[in-house]
Amino acid sequence: MPGSFCVSLSCSKDNTDKATVGFVVANAAVASDKDTMVFLSIEGVRLSQKGYADDIHEQGFAPLKELMDNFVKAGGKIFVCSPCFKKRGLAEDKLVAGATIVGGAKLVEFLSAGAPCVSY
Repeated sequence: MPGSFCVSLSCSKDNTDKATVGFVVANAAVASDKDTMVFLSIEGVRLSQKGYADDIHEQGFAPLKELMDNFVKAGGKIFVCSPCFKKRGLAEDKLVAGATIVGGAKLVEFLSAGAPCVSY
């Protein structure tokens, strides 16, 4: 998929710096007209829940909730690892805007089309 970009994010409150920087990079990619996807896995899936990121604000950066909202408003997609989501017993009815629960095949499909990926 020419003109695409992936950010793989496995952190949330266990490493708020990585979670924040992941969405900073994702916003830069989507602002550069890249078809951009953030893949949330492991602890990162917690960011898919409404309210979870509300109190995450790393010094020197915009609040994480604002970064996530801006990313989706700009056309970015948030894919949430289904097995990771289920393992943590999270609620499908509390997904943030732009989030979709997917299997690993969706990530493989996106990357196999040639999308570069950075991981946090």
